[in-house]
Amino acid sequence: MNAPLPDVPEVRVVGLPQLTTGFDLVERLDLSMHLKVHGPLEPVTGERLAQLAEAISLRGRGGAGFPFDQKLRAVAKAAIRRGVRPVVVVNGSEGEPPCRKDTVMLNRAPHLILDGALLAAEALGARQLIVGVTRNSTEASIRAALAERGLSDRPTRRGNQLRARVVRTPERMVSGEASSLIRAINGGPALPPGRRERASESGVGGLPTLLSNAETFAQLAVAARIGTDRYGNTGLPGEPGTVLLTLSGAVARPMVVEVPTGVPLRYVLQLAGAPPLPQGVLTGGYHGNWIDAVSAHGAVISRESFSSVGGALGAGAILPIGPETCPLGEAQRVANWLAAETAGQCGPCRLGLPAAAGGLSDVLNGGGQAALEALREVMQAVRGRGACKHPDGSVRFFMSTLSAFTDDLAAHVLAGGCGRETTGVLPLPAPGYEEEGIPTGEKIAVDWTLCKGHGLCADIVPELIRLGPDGYPALADAAVPMHLQGRAERAVARCPALALRIEAAPPERPARPALPRSDRKALGSGQG
Repeated sequence: MNAPLPDVPEVRVVGLPQLTTGFDLVERLDLSMHLKVHGPLEPVTGERLAQLAEAISLRGRGGAGFPFDQKLRAVAKAAIRRGVRPVVVVNGSEGEPPCRKDTVMLNRAPHLILDGALLAAEALGARQLIVGVTRNSTEASIRAALAERGLSDRPTRRGNQLRARVVRTPERMVSGEASSLIRAINGGPALPPGRRERASESGVGGLPTLLSNAETFAQLAVAARIGTDRYGNTGLPGEPGTVLLTLSGAVARPMVVEVPTGVPLRYVLQLAGAPPLPQGVLTGGYHGNWIDAVSAHGAVISRESFSSVGGALGAGAILPIGPETCPLGEAQRVANWLAAETAGQCGPCRLGLPAAAGGLSDVLNGGGQAALEALREVMQAVRGRGACKHPDGSVRFFMSTLSAFTDDLAAHVLAGGCGRETTGVLPLPAPGYEEEGIPTGEKIAVDWTLCKGHGLCADIVPELIRLGPDGYPALADAAVPMHLQGRAERAVARCPALALRIEAAPPERPARPALPRSDRKALGSGQG
């Protein structure tokens, strides 16, 4: 199986670099080298900065893709109306295993990110700059960069100097959501608050807050230096400039690549050593969508192109898989991880995602048409009802998997397997990494010779155990997350029949015999 991605994988560039300028000279651009490579940056007024962002069609590069100029104007308007100083937040949190582009920038070009953030802070009259990170390497790099600029969180005598600090959040999927980061900055847990609030109105300390992704601020700094005309000479007219992509999965060389929009996706995949005819390409990461080999061959790097073939650029994670692995097995591994990443704050996330992961396991392991229909019902129940974006993003991944691999779905539903092993090409965290909410590497097991169907276990830890139609427990095929370990142990202790136990997660099941292709068509495309 593939090892987890390193913090800073290989970095490549297609065409002329913009964000990665100087990477061929040094491993990390300190302030002195940064100024030699990029030159000084003049301050810009708030409206001029918004006009610049609008002229280059700058959108957030963290996944949502919200127009940056609209964010900037909304924060400025709220701050003026309330007569307060806003806050600028750089979201450098990357808790998703296949994403490394922001980590690369924070480690190798931290001053380019700070340039953009400080440009926005000065334009808005902000007095606080906060950088959220998730890893040791990014924390060390950004702290060093702030020190090189003489920025700190210590108050000054005059009290009007910008104060800057770093906030560390756990390396989890939900920690990178904007509301989670703001909650952590405000002293709470790095979890979504469960209510919808606009950061531009009330964010850090209740103040209007400009929060955007690390790459977004770096793009802003590049555009402010070279101007809109020169920036627009690279890439597509409607989506000018470059983007950063993280290539992993079935590739010979996992990498982060800077590429102009409009470059064929097939060229980028070839650069990373992907299979010539991938079985599928996951776009946008683990909250994204699969596209097939034909679509991947014709797509170009852009939000519009990806969307037209059912994909999603998202946070720039691109993951091809080859024909040798079972795509549903690969999805099962990711589904188990997504279920373990639950914030544990609402039913669709706390109960629905483990149930969906268990349902997909039932489909893979011979549950037939009934298991498939049960899985669809669970996904429909979760969709649109979560307190944050994690349930919807996870369901999007589930539904895309079922739609993209109809032949394999038919093989598993009709004959219990597609005949291929799950090779584990989609990157996941290494076993045993110590963070709240991550898998422990253990599972709940039932001794069916002892189980009497009392049902107490499902009441104690419903995230992992649900009662089947016969009243007996059905276990989610997911590792016990750290934050549920205590309740899992209580469920074991409370079982009157002593039928429950916690044991090490077993190795993956061997592949089943392949279903003949003539029989695979029995379900047809309607199963997508």
